[in-house]
Amino acid sequence: MSLPNGPLVAWYGDDFTGAAAVAEVLEFAGLPSMVFLSAPDPAVLARFGVGLRGIGIAGDARARSPEWMDRELPEVFRWLAETGAPVRHYKVCSTLDSSPQTGSIGRAMELGLAALGDRAGALPVLIGAPGMGRWVAFGQLFARAGDGIHRLDRHPVMARHPVTPMDEADIARHLARQTELPTANLMLSNLVSESAVRASWRSAEAGARALVLDSVDEAQMALLGRILWDDAPRIPFVVGSQGVEMALVAHWREAGLLPPPLAPRGLGRAERFAVVSGSVSPTTAEQIAAAEAAGFVTIPLDTPAIAAGNGDLSNAVEQALTALASGRSPIVHSALGPTDPRVATVSTPDAGDRIGAALAHVLGALIDRGGVTRAIIAGGDTSGRVAQALGVAALRPLAHVAPGASVMRAFSSAPVRDGLELVLKGGQMGPPDLFARVRDGHAPEADKTRDHRATTSRPTSTGVTLCRP
Repeated sequence: MSLPNGPLVAWYGDDFTGAAAVAEVLEFAGLPSMVFLSAPDPAVLARFGVGLRGIGIAGDARARSPEWMDRELPEVFRWLAETGAPVRHYKVCSTLDSSPQTGSIGRAMELGLAALGDRAGALPVLIGAPGMGRWVAFGQLFARAGDGIHRLDRHPVMARHPVTPMDEADIARHLARQTELPTANLMLSNLVSESAVRASWRSAEAGARALVLDSVDEAQMALLGRILWDDAPRIPFVVGSQGVEMALVAHWREAGLLPPPLAPRGLGRAERFAVVSGSVSPTTAEQIAAAEAAGFVTIPLDTPAIAAGNGDLSNAVEQALTALASGRSPIVHSALGPTDPRVATVSTPDAGDRIGAALAHVLGALIDRGGVTRAIIAGGDTSGRVAQALGVAALRPLAHVAPGASVMRAFSSAPVRDGLELVLKGGQMGPPDLFARVRDGHAPEADKTRDHRATTSRPTSTGVTLCRP
């Protein structure tokens, strides 16, 4: 038995960091994958798409209204079908960032079923990813933060999210605010064998159109991966985090359908490295503080002025260029955590767009004038705005740093941007010393003891590993 030829998984990420995270899981499992910043036409696929086993689109539906979704997502779902991939995936954040008004996952589910409803099976909702600190137990979502594990509605970051604060950990109840689709739960007590899962799944389908899947350990992930793969012809599409691909890879490895991972090699230090951050997460604030203590230069933006449309970026650019010229790495940021007074000025989409444009302007200047070759863009929505403004057309995973925060190789028609090494970092992703780890790109010998269990657990070393030639 072997995996079929062509793409195995096609996905749309409702933010850029999430779309990149799916490519990361597949690429580092030995399945060449790429994420495009818009639906690739045949010419683009002819150039880049040969041999790809995973193909995705990085979108921004997480920050959009249901009306926007009504206009834009039907074409996205049609594209997923046109790829011919057995598994079609609507990728959402592993912390379910959404509300009825912004990033509605429920509305996306309705639109997807309208476009892909020729398959009669229930719509699986797989949010858990135990390997990166996300668990679903009896329908409740739990996530790691710092050294603790929290139910989502008590999570120190997500419960205070500035746009979509999470006050409900029950996934089915959370989705019920966004859609009237009947939803059931496949509980832990049913995840004991393939036959038990199938019996419960079919029973739930009698009254439900969507099915929330519990997942608390790797054995359950492999079991769910087997069901998702074997039943792919009858599943319209899957809603979930990169745990979907983690489950598939776990099953493929267990079934002997994937070879061992490629041996890693070092990425090497980037002498010209920069960070731009639009994230308000305390995780990012901790990373900025750790980097400053390690010698990075931190440069705060005048966020209120930029949000109002009249900010001057010249001073920030010059400070960052001066840092580069002296051999140091700049971090240009719009906020330091959720309690930063500047956060109150970026609560509207227009303000967010202006912050993204400002950070893109700064990073573009550092690339064009300062010779930056590797950079981190921090913030889920910020990453999309900045990458698009830089003229990036596609991204391919290059080196593993931490789950959900790997180095990507950028493809662009602009020669100075083509080949740029980027990390699109979601606000909560990565260990405290992430910025130095990305800059330094240590050889894999320094990485052997690194903790892979969760994105927010503390690492035991500072390695970065390259997972393909």
